[in-house]
Amino acid sequence: MSNIHNSFQNGKAFIGFVTGGDPCVEKTKEFALEMFSAGADLVEIGIPFSDPIAEGPVIQEANIRALSAGTTVEKLFALVEELRKHTASPLVFLTYLNPVFHYGYGAFFKRCGAAGLDGIIIPDLPFEEQAEVREAASKYGVDLISLIAPTSEERIKEIAKTASGFIYLVSSMGVTGVRSEITTDIASITEAIKSVTKLPVAVGFGIHNPEQAAQMARIADGVIVGSAIVKIIAEHGGNAATYISKYVREMKEAIT
Repeated sequence: MSNIHNSFQNGKAFIGFVTGGDPCVEKTKEFALEMFSAGADLVEIGIPFSDPIAEGPVIQEANIRALSAGTTVEKLFALVEELRKHTASPLVFLTYLNPVFHYGYGAFFKRCGAAGLDGIIIPDLPFEEQAEVREAASKYGVDLISLIAPTSEERIKEIAKTASGFIYLVSSMGVTGVRSEITTDIASITEAIKSVTKLPVAVGFGIHNPEQAAQMARIADGVIVGSAIVKIIAEHGGNAATYISKYVREMKEAIT
């Protein structure tokens, strides 16, 4: 059983996201630990990339800030190692395939395993091309977390069969970013997923307030929040920790 499984053992899971290196790597460490202290069950760290096609403006701008600050993949591996000195809670990278491919699949996941990373999310990795990445990740104990989109219902069994960690259910079509309402029939898709896998299901994309979080938590096993947290960092920069803590506590209380 992977460490990620532990995120879902004490009620509904709150999963928070930060862009690694925004505004600097040391602050990312502070923000991640602050989220865990405030009740987050798992933290995703985004590897900044020049062309993050699944991201809306908020996270795109965070990627630019992080890259401008000199953030590299190696610095983020070192960050995970630093975080492991303070927490055993699950840590996941969110990255695009290009950085992993250029690093080399075997070398990348060997480094993930050595650093203590638990999982990885790669939004632009087509399901049909997952096998090589999944094999390399599995060898070093890293869960390759599968995404299921609202248009994926016909392929749910196929995707869920090889998934590990948890299922990332995308709430809405389009890029990341806060949404005033989520109109997708999350309940029916979650039911279809749970008919073919025992993996927990967490819903992401667009969730940003306690009401939405509570609504999704009644259906799924956890909620994922990215843009709303990144927006707090954009507003408060290096002083964002207190604001992040307050926000995460409110969201965690809403789902429990």
